Amino acid sequence: MISVIASIHVKEGQLDKFIEIFKSNMPTVLEEKGCIEYIPTVDMPTGLPPQELNNTAVTIIEKWRSVEDLKAHLSSPHMLEYKEKTNDLVESMSVKVLKEV
Repeated sequence: MISVIASIHVKEGQLDKFIEIFKSNMPTVLEEKGCIEYIPTVDMPTGLPPQELNNTAVTIIEKWRSVEDLKAHLSSPHMLEYKEKTNDLVESMSVKVLKEV
């Protein structure tokens, strides 16, 4: 199993629209071969140091059975459509693919 942490920085004022598009794509992703978990999250103020808050960031927490399943996900038709719909809403993005040690 692998874990993926995708950090998506959305353009100012576009967070709600981005989350709406993301959530509409979730059921299809969750049905994909190898998808174990696919959850959008946003920063929650806690007052705990050294927490950094960003009100334009969405962090996607994913779990996949294999890298091959993740690669298939990224090139699937619904993900290509999702990227097209969100392209103008996203400022930047980074991805970490992690394995347990």
